[in-house]
Amino acid sequence: MKKRKIMLAVLSLILLWVAGLFFFADRVIDSTPAIEPEDKADAIVALTGASDMRIREGMRLLERRKGERLLISGVNKEVRRPELLPVTDGSKRLYDCCVDLGFDAVDTVGNAAEIAAWARAKDYDDLIVVTSDYHMPRSLLEIKQALPEATLHAYPVATPSLDARAWWKSTSGSRVLVIEYCKYLAILGRNLVGSVASLFGKDKHADGVAPETSS
Repeated sequence: MKKRKIMLAVLSLILLWVAGLFFFADRVIDSTPAIEPEDKADAIVALTGASDMRIREGMRLLERRKGERLLISGVNKEVRRPELLPVTDGSKRLYDCCVDLGFDAVDTVGNAAEIAAWARAKDYDDLIVVTSDYHMPRSLLEIKQALPEATLHAYPVATPSLDARAWWKSTSGSRVLVIEYCKYLAILGRNLVGSVASLFGKDKHADGVAPETSS
């Protein structure tokens, strides 16, 4: 009887995970083509990665005056500023005056930290976030965690190599979405644990239990 309950619990978790995966895939599918924001934000941030379209779309939004400046986060340290200009597919004048490059980030967590530091230094709290469609959900979680005071507007870019509407038919497409979904769940779990820990910490403080201090 106990073994049967364990099997049912495991099966339920698997079904829940699969259902979540399809929900995640539908979210990715429905996110593109992106709707251009009607109102101007403070700035635009583009996360480097699988496609140069992220950078080009960020530059296009800047050219349409959807933000005051553009940060390209996660630029390879070996890349020099003039070398990135052709990738942006934009004007040199606008690139020279209004585009900042971030060289510190090597992953999404690093992107979020880099974006948060840049936004606070510039006093920006309304950002358009440009990244790949499948990468957007996790990116928003990470940036919001690093910069909770900001309002974020998602501008996802379709991934040419990913047929999101038939991802289950492609080994590479399935791999991309499954890995990204697992990473997304991990971030949700991390944030949930952090929230619960913070809540318990507040409760202890409210009950008059002072935190331990070293002497």
